[in-house]
Amino acid sequence: MVSMKDIARECGVSVAAVSKALSGQPDISEATRERIKKAAEDMGYQPNSAAKVLRTHKSNNIGILFVDEAHNGLTNEFFALLLDRFKHVADSKGYDITFINRGLSSNVGNMNYLAHARYRAFDGVLIACMDFHDAEVIELAQSNIPIVSIDYCFDNRMAVVSDNVNGMRELVIHCAKMGHKKIAYIHDGNDSEVTKARVASFKETMEGLGLPVPEEYLPVAEYRKTERARIATEKLIKLPDRPTCILYPDDFSALGGIAAIKEAGLEIPKDISIVGYDGIRVGRHLTPSLTTLRQPTELIGETAAQKLISLIEHPLETQIEKVVIKGRLYDGGSVRDLRYE
Repeated sequence: MVSMKDIARECGVSVAAVSKALSGQPDISEATRERIKKAAEDMGYQPNSAAKVLRTHKSNNIGILFVDEAHNGLTNEFFALLLDRFKHVADSKGYDITFINRGLSSNVGNMNYLAHARYRAFDGVLIACMDFHDAEVIELAQSNIPIVSIDYCFDNRMAVVSDNVNGMRELVIHCAKMGHKKIAYIHDGNDSEVTKARVASFKETMEGLGLPVPEEYLPVAEYRKTERARIATEKLIKLPDRPTCILYPDDFSALGGIAAIKEAGLEIPKDISIVGYDGIRVGRHLTPSLTTLRQPTELIGETAAQKLISLIEHPLETQIEKVVIKGRLYDGGSVRDLRYE
């Protein structure tokens, strides 16, 4: 590996002169600076990143804490698009991104999330798709590292969240306006902020509309688990007083519901209506297309990157806030109009 000493020897100058030329310091002639920079380029010199961190207190590296407990990984379109946009913005601002894990290598030994973040000297960390109640996650969130979280709010920390309350309200009101009074909601049974917000909004909106919600209208199926959604749908359509419309936790889960409905010899939306959530591309290619709440995933990723970089570069001027990103209802053909029947 080429060192500053090698460049100094090649140019016939001191190591200090090489350091000044490559770091942009003014007290060196322009001719010498250009000669040194050209020699460094020709010799394939790469600056020592660790030394740069010590000198500037910046690594230009952002950590991403992303643990998908459903094991869908980046095949989850919502997070794939979000993180892709986050990376695009980070790249444009000169930042690399690195995923955080607990165990780095046998040389380093196991590390918790905070230790890993410090080992890598991350300038900031994005926390997404996590068990936000995990002690290690809380420890990281309470550190002095700039943090932005997705769909969860830590105390005194920046957060970018989907408007799950209004998103669910829009879907329920839309179905009710189409004449549906018996609406079921298959939801994830976890204790996440997203699930709690959507379930509470569903119940509150139904109550506000004067529509009953029998307990059997609230079966559980984890996000993106088509088989669980299929089983939950089978139970719903076998009820003596079955719902006329079923809401799913996400568009991918709705595929399981569609399978169950077809297996029962029923048609969508003639016999039963369905609604998804997220607005992923697969729903647009179904027949009929899926009515859903389209989340602006790219805007969420872009906003998270902008806010985190602002925290890194302008910590005193950046206001800590919860940024709420509103989705948009997409009226597909999967909800039957019952108003005139």
